[in-house]
Amino acid sequence: MTASGSQPPGAPCPPVSFTLIPALKKIVFSLEDVAYFFKNNTSNGVFSVCFHVYVSGSLKEAVKDHPRAEYEARVLEKSLRKESKNKETDKVKLTWRDRFPAYFTNLMSIVFMIAVTFAIVLGVIIYRISTAAALAMNSSPSVRSNIRVTVTATAVIINLVVIILLDEVYGCVARWLTKIEVPKTEKSFEERLIFKAFLLKFVNSYTPIFYVAFFKGRFVGRPGDYVYIFRSFRMEECAPGGCLMELCIQLSIIMLGKQLIQNNLFEIGIPKMKKFIRYLRLKRQSPADHDEHMKRKQRYEADFTLEPFGGLTPEYMEMIIQFGFVTLFVASFPLAPLFALLNNIIEIRLDAKKFVTELRRPVAVRAKDIGIWYNILRGIGKLAVIINAFVISFTSDFIPRLVYLYMYSKNGTMHGFVNHTLSSFNVSDFQDGTAPNDPLDLGYEVHVCRYKDYREPPWSEHKYDISKDFWAVLAARLAFVIVFQNLVMFMSDFVDWVIPDIPKDISQQIHKEKVLMVELFMREEQGKQQLLDTWMERGPKKSEPCSNHSPQAGPDGPENHGGAL
Repeated sequence: MTASGSQPPGAPCPPVSFTLIPALKKIVFSLEDVAYFFKNNTSNGVFSVCFHVYVSGSLKEAVKDHPRAEYEARVLEKSLRKESKNKETDKVKLTWRDRFPAYFTNLMSIVFMIAVTFAIVLGVIIYRISTAAALAMNSSPSVRSNIRVTVTATAVIINLVVIILLDEVYGCVARWLTKIEVPKTEKSFEERLIFKAFLLKFVNSYTPIFYVAFFKGRFVGRPGDYVYIFRSFRMEECAPGGCLMELCIQLSIIMLGKQLIQNNLFEIGIPKMKKFIRYLRLKRQSPADHDEHMKRKQRYEADFTLEPFGGLTPEYMEMIIQFGFVTLFVASFPLAPLFALLNNIIEIRLDAKKFVTELRRPVAVRAKDIGIWYNILRGIGKLAVIINAFVISFTSDFIPRLVYLYMYSKNGTMHGFVNHTLSSFNVSDFQDGTAPNDPLDLGYEVHVCRYKDYREPPWSEHKYDISKDFWAVLAARLAFVIVFQNLVMFMSDFVDWVIPDIPKDISQQIHKEKVLMVELFMREEQGKQQLLDTWMERGPKKSEPCSNHSPQAGPDGPENHGGAL
């Protein structure tokens, strides 16, 4: 690839050739073409804004209170329980000093498990680097040409298996940590359990994706000053087309794998397996008359072989994790909402079959709302705005293209953008042992090569330092993050304000019922007052013959009293 340099005027300019690093002559920019839709499509930003506004409206609609007026009168009366003042009968309350060991154990355990997740991600990174280095030394051209695809696919599968296994472990650990805290109420126990399980599963599910989105390719160094792990392996770089395409692949495999394996196969397979094991265990206890006894059993006795109902927390958890996959990285994987919809269409039927045929009948419990889950949903919605802003700004080339188009382009087109993003490096500045062994057999000697970065050229006074173009692009990226975040937050709050908590028709019915109740009370009070006035007027007249003891009957004589009576 040949490009012109930016040499100072008057300086000698020997004829040189510029060669791109890494020099993959046959497959250069192949991933760039594949990733064109994901990283250069301007509509991705508009889609992200519209999607976040839709999420805000959906959350508002999902938790909207629909009160029923006929139940309002039943919840007005409250009974207060008087606590016993007898210290001998009161239960001993746990003090802060009693709870401190449990809280400290919780904190250390959560930090340790998060560190384990980070260590596993680091191990997968080392696997990617070492596997790529081993495949690069293979003599087969087909193997060397598919190194990036092979390493990415195998690493994502390893991440998926680890995520599924750690999810089960973290669920058990979160329950144990909540039990040692000894919460006062069942509601407090559920909220603490949900928060711990969500925190651990959030870190477990999204850490590999966060690495690809924001950290991969950021700390590789530059030619002549690369960053090495264990003094032998270079940090992995993004493809020539950027990391956005790899982020899309990793997100799709992890999301679809979790939905297919963990949310669908496990939900049906594990209850069936436990049901079969429990059936064999009961049959082994009384093998002679087991079948005859099963025929005489009532329905509730036959259902004993089914799996006990464990609550709705796992169902909510998988929906929350899926909601995070859909919203947090919707800019890099716009098809995530479609796959989530298809999964939910299938899963709602599998869950219905599971609750009817594989689980014992649950006890119905009324709930005011979805509890702490709503706060988690709102938190994910707010975090999704920030993450998508950084994905569009830092992971894709959307902002660098805009900066080049409006600040550096001479004819108002994107012609010359690739050359603008490449920096020059003099091959004589390579450290010993770091230069490429095979310069592609180009047939001529390479003096200057190009690499993707914003740095000063080798003939500059401050060679290889960060250039002014880098700071201009960085300022534009940060400005976009601020504008995008505030715009989406404003639109979400506006939608939240426009959609009322109580629908208009229900509020009108409630108001109408209150007016009718007031009118009814007024009529009852008026009727009572009329009866009272009539009784007060006729009461003294009725008792008058008894007080006067007169044999004569006046105008209010016995006839009138009899008529009144």
